[in-house]
Amino acid sequence: MEKYVIDQIKYGLKYLPKCLAASYFKPLSSAETEAFRKKAGGFICGVCHPNENYAQLERGNIEWIRIDIPFPYDENGAVRKSYEDFKDRCKGYKDRGFKVMAVTPYPRDYIDAGIDPRENEQGVRDTAVFLIRDLRPFIDAVQITNEMGMPHFTLPLTQEEAARFIGINAEAMYDVKQDILVGYNSAGPQVDLHLMMKPYHKFCDYVGIDIYVGCFANVGGLLYFFDALVRYLWNLTGKPVVIQEFGYISGGAPKTEEEKRAILREYGVESIEEAYEKIELFVENLNERMKEHIRYVSPDVSHQGDFIFKSDYVNHLFKELPKTTLIPGYPHTPEGQAKFFRDVIPRMYNLPFVGGTIVYCYADSEKCYMCDQPDCPTETRWGLVDVDGNEKPSYYAVRKAFGRIRGKCPY
Repeated sequence: MEKYVIDQIKYGLKYLPKCLAASYFKPLSSAETEAFRKKAGGFICGVCHPNENYAQLERGNIEWIRIDIPFPYDENGAVRKSYEDFKDRCKGYKDRGFKVMAVTPYPRDYIDAGIDPRENEQGVRDTAVFLIRDLRPFIDAVQITNEMGMPHFTLPLTQEEAARFIGINAEAMYDVKQDILVGYNSAGPQVDLHLMMKPYHKFCDYVGIDIYVGCFANVGGLLYFFDALVRYLWNLTGKPVVIQEFGYISGGAPKTEEEKRAILREYGVESIEEAYEKIELFVENLNERMKEHIRYVSPDVSHQGDFIFKSDYVNHLFKELPKTTLIPGYPHTPEGQAKFFRDVIPRMYNLPFVGGTIVYCYADSEKCYMCDQPDCPTETRWGLVDVDGNEKPSYYAVRKAFGRIRGKCPY
């Protein structure tokens, strides 16, 4: 895990500032960016992980939906029911006029199906071609896997192997994709990944980036960081940029020291120092999802204390958002979330090289997928609607912003 982080920092420091500065001396559009918006039917106005409340989605001026493709077949080559169900779901959206951005499976999904990308590149190519040909009636765009460089998504591949995995997919899809838009994404700037992908950019219609300023890494940020990140990526790659994921948490607050101590006591220790001393016992006392995640991402027991307490996984443990984790002027409240979307979406639309924005995500979650706790704000309060489907202030902010872009009633 440390190498992922070190390389991201090293290449970021080397390339980010100069790419950002150079972007102010470069035209903000090209024939390729103009063609991308035309192929996409205009600026992409989308959401991640929607439900099937088609009427509510349509009222929200949402045109694109972004969902994950299950791995299509098992180790015996039989097509999986989950994949057939996925096609049916896509057809439901398409029949109602929505466009589908489909995310291809992760490297570990290939490995689970008996296709190790490090040893069987032809298997990866064959799967890529199968997906494009089979899904062509049901989808409009493809994102090749997701956030290679984030350890829990990338492992057991190295960063170099992950870039090769994306590149093999892109090259295999190129001759058969026809009108389907194909690209990939990064979690934040991820300069090292985009440099490794340069030989494959000719096979991509866009490069994607996920931006979560003020929500992760236990640091804050400014709204300008959105401009900085997309400008850097435009200058580095020269490709149309799509913000594949962006959002703002609508709830969460810091915990007091006493509240944190009480949580530590639930797991058998009185302090962080004692947790370090008894790290194996401490991890064993966590819930099953937390144990699984920590042991997968940080298999070396001697590093598990640092992973828990020196990364933003500590926010999951304590079910908090630290006071430094925000954009000034945008509190982590339903109203602060709405203000965030109201300001960011038109800001990105006005940069011609940006091909679209896809909101993360449509609905709040009952439990955090990273720690399985219902009261962990980090992965439960991103939605435009709540867990019961009730529209939050952010739903109306997005509806208005997307409506103006699409030339519909601005409400």
